[in-house]
Amino acid sequence: MLVVETIAKIRRAYFVDGRPIKAICRELGVSRKVVRKVIRSQATEFRYERETQPLPKMGPWSSELDRLLAANQSKAARERLTLIRLFEELRGLGYTGGYDAVRRYARRWSRERGALTASAYVPLSFAPGEAYQFDWSHEVVLLSGVTVIVKVAHVRLCHSRMLFARAYPRETQEMVFDAHDRAFALFKGACRRGICDNMKTAVETIFVGKGRLYNRRFLQMCSHYLVDPVACTPASGWEKGQVENQVGLVRERFFTPRLRFKTLDELNAWLLEKCIAYAKAHRHPEFADQTIWEVFEAERPKLVPYAGRFDGFHAVPASISKTCLVRFDNNKYSVAASAVGRPVEVQAYADRIVIRQDGRIVAEHQRSFGRGETTYDPWHYVPVLARKPGALRNGAPFKGWVLPAAIERIRRRLASTDDGNRQMVDILNAVLTDGLPAVEAACAEALGHCVHSADVVLNILARQREPAPPANIMTPAALTLRHAPIADCARYDNLRRTI
Repeated sequence: MLVVETIAKIRRAYFVDGRPIKAICRELGVSRKVVRKVIRSQATEFRYERETQPLPKMGPWSSELDRLLAANQSKAARERLTLIRLFEELRGLGYTGGYDAVRRYARRWSRERGALTASAYVPLSFAPGEAYQFDWSHEVVLLSGVTVIVKVAHVRLCHSRMLFARAYPRETQEMVFDAHDRAFALFKGACRRGICDNMKTAVETIFVGKGRLYNRRFLQMCSHYLVDPVACTPASGWEKGQVENQVGLVRERFFTPRLRFKTLDELNAWLLEKCIAYAKAHRHPEFADQTIWEVFEAERPKLVPYAGRFDGFHAVPASISKTCLVRFDNNKYSVAASAVGRPVEVQAYADRIVIRQDGRIVAEHQRSFGRGETTYDPWHYVPVLARKPGALRNGAPFKGWVLPAAIERIRRRLASTDDGNRQMVDILNAVLTDGLPAVEAACAEALGHCVHSADVVLNILARQREPAPPANIMTPAALTLRHAPIADCARYDNLRRTI
């Protein structure tokens, strides 16, 4: 079974480490055909149908056993239960596994518990391009005079200490993708390892030790950038201490006193400038004779080359209401009227919403981060106007609709006629087939002749669609008339006499 994690390992081993195919096959236990398929296709996943899903007996009971072990550890020494007693208690709850699995789990749990209580730390050192660290922080800013809590994504290169920070309205997965892409675009490359905490957007299940079940989409992003993801031990912030320190530094130097901006884009542009200025002005903690920016410039050739933007979206299924609206994240977005009646997939990016149906884009909007907001695209409702032209006057999607100047002038003139709505709907429907520039030009031509009828506009469009007249055909010299024919009605009388 070729899972996403195996594909990522194959890609990193071949493109980053430069290992031969034979060595990759021997290490990962896959065939040469599979390795060649991954390398040549440049794909980050291969879909397949799993017949059976094996589940370990201990997995579903690990959290319950953690609770029993923690409760037993908190008791006095003379009141603690033996592992046999804990095993029997777990069996009473429904566990069907053996005692050996419980004993091995408890031994690992005790070792990790002892490591957590240790107060000594080992300083870490990273080679150029070896690793980066990622984390989130919450900051308070003023946007357009309103106090807002923004989520700031932090990325830090472990060798050069180059920092990157960007503010977002959410901490969702699409924001994680966007932050990684913008950071790697700034760095012009990525590192071989990415160190982060066990955020839900990246890690689905935490196993004993370093074992993790990563989110499929997060693994695809790591495979795209040729990054090996590493999740820290829970509640062990020192494992990514550099980015933890960066959170405090950015909060103290950048967000104090409270920042005031009109939009989030202005805030992020200012943050980017501040990050670069800080790197150019401050010395590196290990290389005192160089600034952070100078060490970063020397590290750049060691980075994995930037692979381009990852299509980082979070997809969820949705249904369409009869009013051509799709609900997502407590907001509503309009879709094309032809999509009503079938399910769609909402692909949420950091700054926009793309709605697809059967692989076809049926709507695309700027993303809203409020609650109860509705985003309309009036062109989605134009086909409905053919059956209900009266909706053009009071329809919610058409309130404040800004049309091109020529079309708007015809719309105002038709408003005073009895069938003005019907004629305007005919003109708007022509946009769906002829395009907005052609209809605007036809309306301007009609107004030039002091006419504002829909029939005239449609007639102009029909004439524009007609094929051009054929080019002049050269007549051979032998067929050229030497004498112009003379009109003579007597010829017709001669033909009648012969009949």
